[in-house]
Amino acid sequence: MPKTFDSGILGTIGETPLVKLERVFPGEHSQFFAKIERFNPGGSIKDRSGLNMLLEALRNGEITPGRSVVVESSSGNLAVGLAQICRYFDLRFICVVDAKTTEQNLAIMRAYGAEVVVIDERDPVTGEFLPVRLRRVRELVASIPHAYSPNQYANLSNPRAHERTMREIVEELDGRLDYLFCSVSTFGTLRGCADHLRKEGLRTKIVAVDAQGSAIFGQLPTRRLIPGHGASVVPALMDPAAADEVVHVSDLDCVAACRRLVVREAILAGGSSGATVAAAERMLPRIPPGSVSALIFPDGGDRYLDTIYSDDWVREHFGEVSHLWKD
Repeated sequence: MPKTFDSGILGTIGETPLVKLERVFPGEHSQFFAKIERFNPGGSIKDRSGLNMLLEALRNGEITPGRSVVVESSSGNLAVGLAQICRYFDLRFICVVDAKTTEQNLAIMRAYGAEVVVIDERDPVTGEFLPVRLRRVRELVASIPHAYSPNQYANLSNPRAHERTMREIVEELDGRLDYLFCSVSTFGTLRGCADHLRKEGLRTKIVAVDAQGSAIFGQLPTRRLIPGHGASVVPALMDPAAADEVVHVSDLDCVAACRRLVVREAILAGGSSGATVAAAERMLPRIPPGSVSALIFPDGGDRYLDTIYSDDWVREHFGEVSHLWKD
């Protein structure tokens, strides 16, 4: 295993662009920047988590190329990232997904040689797929020789990957950052960002962006349409002290914010990216003029063309709501 990946595809993970948002919040006297994580080779911020978790497992001997089987639960983005990383390291990869995972993501995983297990039954208590997915992962690990689960929901290598994410943002802004808007699911990104800010003694206010109907911050879990943020169980990595404030956004909030991003900024962003925009918009009256804010955009909108960016899908689930984004 090479010590660095400067000459391979995995060397392109990280150092994603930070883009100034100039039009999505018209009339504001503050600056807003977006960390565009779709530029990672697997298309999302989960490339950082996946690489860090598997590198640590390779270094400590938990997995061995050509022999080990990586088994993980994912709603999409980590699955794609791990599929590419496992292909690079000659690791067999089995991903447990659910019925909400897009056909595009399934096709990408299979193109990398991943084996896909699709869960189509919901947990009777929460009505969500995640608890069932996690049970299936445990069953597979127990039954397959040389199987290993990175367990993104509890693995500390997940948040450690995002100390670098935060460092990139801080360095790009020369250390001046008043607010960070970060969506939550496994809590890896937010916890890693918070850890870096604490180590550097920075007083950036961290806003956790969660989904309505997510259990992470104590709401009663309900069915949600848009994956990527929120969870039906509280992840082991969750640290309530890591966030200064929590904003819950609805599926419609995400859709409208994503569509406004396209109209005003020509940015095709994923649902959890739109969630951060919706949260920032809600907080605008409390953000002092002259402040600098960063929003983490975990992925792009190309994997949401049949949902968020489909007029028919939007009308089916929300009615005629195009007035929310048409200028």
